[in-house]
Parts: sequence; C-alpha cells; structure tokens
Amino acid sequence: MSAEAPAGGPRGLPAFDPARLDLADPYPVYRRYREAGPVHPVRTAGGAGGATTWYVFGYAEVARVLARREFGRRAPGGGSAAPLPPGYAVLRRVVENWLVFLDPPRHTRLRALVTPPLGAGPVAALRPRIRRIARRLADPLVARDGVDLVAEFAAPFPLLVISGVLGVPQERQAWFREQALALQRAGGTRGDRSAAGMAAAERAAGALDAFFRRELDARRGPGRNRGDLLSALARAADEGTALSPEEQSATCIHLLTAGHETTTGLIGKAVLALLARPGLRDGLRADPGLWPAAVDEFLRHDPPVQMVTRWAWRDTALAGCPVRAGDRLVLVLGAAGRDPARFPDPDRLDIHREAARHCAFGLGVHYCAGAGLARAEAETGLAELLDRLPALGPGARPRVTVRYAPDWVFHGPERLTVTVRE
Repeated sequence: MSAEAPAGGPRGLPAFDPARLDLADPYPVYRRYREAGPVHPVRTAGGAGGATTWYVFGYAEVARVLARREFGRRAPGGGSAAPLPPGYAVLRRVVENWLVFLDPPRHTRLRALVTPPLGAGPVAALRPRIRRIARRLADPLVARDGVDLVAEFAAPFPLLVISGVLGVPQERQAWFREQALALQRAGGTRGDRSAAGMAAAERAAGALDAFFRRELDARRGPGRNRGDLLSALARAADEGTALSPEEQSATCIHLLTAGHETTTGLIGKAVLALLARPGLRDGLRADPGLWPAAVDEFLRHDPPVQMVTRWAWRDTALAGCPVRAGDRLVLVLGAAGRDPARFPDPDRLDIHREAARHCAFGLGVHYCAGAGLARAEAETGLAELLDRLPALGPGARPRVTVRYAPDWVFHGPERLTVTVRE
C-alpha cells in the first residue's frame, strides 16, 4: 500500500496491509489484529496532519459503521466512491451510478425500484427455475472424474439466474462474465491497473452500457412489458421517476456483476468447506432443512466479500479512537464474522449456531438488495451438488486443487479442481 505510511500498529504489530494476506487463509492475521484492538489506524503518507484509514476488525464496530448515518459511501464534500484512476469516462460514469456507491437520497430512490423484484415473494417463485438451472449444470458432472467447479458450476450458475431475472439472453452468459471480470479487475483489488487492463474495462463498460440501453429501449412504451427486472426499470422511467438513462443502464450492469461474482465466491468456498467435512455432508443429506442455517454459517465463517469501505462524515469516535470527518474506514467483514465477542468459538464452522446476524450482506441502508436471491442460489445449488457430485458423496476422498483470485475484497477460488479417481 504505497500511498500509506508504514506506521507501526498496537503492541508492535506492523501497519495492517491487505496485500500481505494469505488469500487461502487470512483469518489468523485478522485474529492477531482484532485481539490487539478492534480498530487500527494507517496514516496517509504526508505527515500527521493527513487523513487516516482505519481498519475495523471487531463485530460491534463494523456493525455500528454499517448501520449509522454518520458514515457514508463517499467522502465528505463529494468525490467518487469508486476506486478508479483519472480518465476512462464511460467506466467512471457506469461505476459511479452503481447502487453500492451511492448514498441517500439517490440510493434510496434507486433501491426502491430494484428491491421489489428481488423480494421474498419473487425469489420464492424463482426457486423452481433456480433448481432447474442447477440440475442442468450439475448433471454433466456426475460421470466426470475431474471437474473445475468454478468454471463448470459456481460461475455460470448465478450468472444464468441473474440473466433470467433481468430478462437478457442466457446464451450470452459467457460474454457477460467476460465483460464483468474486465470491470472487476479494474475496480477491485486484482491489480490490473495497467493501460491494457483499464482499456479493457473501458471497452467492457461501453459494450455493456450499449447492450442494456438497447434492451431497455425495447421494453419502453405500451405492450412492451416482458415481466422482468429490465421492464420494471423501463416502466419506472416511463412513469416519471426521474431515473436517468445512465442510472438505468448502470443499475443493470451492477446487478449483473454483483449478482453473480459474490455468489460464485460463496458457492466455491462452501464446496471447499463441504469437501473437508464428511460429517457435515452427511448431516445435510440427512436433513435438507438445515440448508438455510448452513448457508448463513458459510457466510459468517468465510464471506465472499472480505472488506468494504466507508467514510466518516463528521468527527466521531470508534472503540475510543478519534475518527475525523474525511477519514476512511475499511470494514474487515471476514474478521467481524469471527469475533468471539459475538460468535463463540468462531473458527469452528457450526451450522447449528445462530449466525443470522453476520455482516456478510452488510447492515443498514446498504444491506444487500439481492441477499434473498443469493441465499436461494446457494441453498439450491449446493444441495444439487451434494446430491450429484461424486466428490461430495459418502466416503469420497477426492483430490482438490485450489487457486484463489488475487483479490482480498471479492474473495474466493478462481479455480477449484476436484478429482475423484487418479
């Protein structure tokens, strides 16, 4: 983190640096910092008068920042919440209109349009379709000795589901994933800020923007409602909600990208947990009613989003530390989910514990609008894999090879190869 001074942390710990984490298991490092104190400052290079970044490890402190209005997604006085370099006009316009980077009142207005189609009733009605998609992807894996569960299931599955919710052609899912990954490499922590990487992200933003504008135009006017989320956004614009074309298109792109990458990580890491725990697999086979609790525990124990950022809008205090207006707070969700003050014996994965108040979907106004859909996808997809995949069968001892994506925000395997027989 070259922009930040390497000031030492409490009790002799070095300044926290996510770039030094072991992506396969960051939790021992989280534990050391959390035990030393729930928040840790890293001062911006340029002297003691500069702004401070606070890394927040404690559950109570993370929950407070997520839930309270004195913290927001943008720094005081405006500016971009999206971590993008200067230039790249199309990419910036798209990302800065994403729901996750907005604060009220714009966030409130846009969320009111997106939430109803992703509510409990619509998601319940989608479950049969979700199950059909999961079975269609899982069935070819039954007779296979070796599979890459990310490429062949965890990535295409949620992308096919969200494509159906939006109302776009599912046969374009490979193209959608290619464009979505180009955006994430530029905006996340995967490190491709090269001219070539940023140019690829700019092209992807332009291509997706043009695609969704065409799809929205096709749904405008009487008799063009197709009963999908794109139709709902087009109808809202027709009814005078002051939703700009840029906001409509950006919202579709955001739902497409956020609606599949995090669930891909959740499924990939949950499969790893199941592969390592034959007793857990047996318990879920014996009682499928445990799946909702299991998914919440997977989310608590190893969330697919490890860190999120907020900004202090006024001077305040957090765990006795003076936080000034303009300071940045990086909330380490992976550490909060393993805080023993909230979850006893937190490193143990226990699907019988009360894990529903985890922070993996956020809290407050930014609680994930698609949380219900993600839960339905994970419950259904993992159940189908448990029933069909030989590597997860009773007594199976597969060989597993994992490669994590170089990203400490969107966290999970980018490749998960499972071989049943040598």
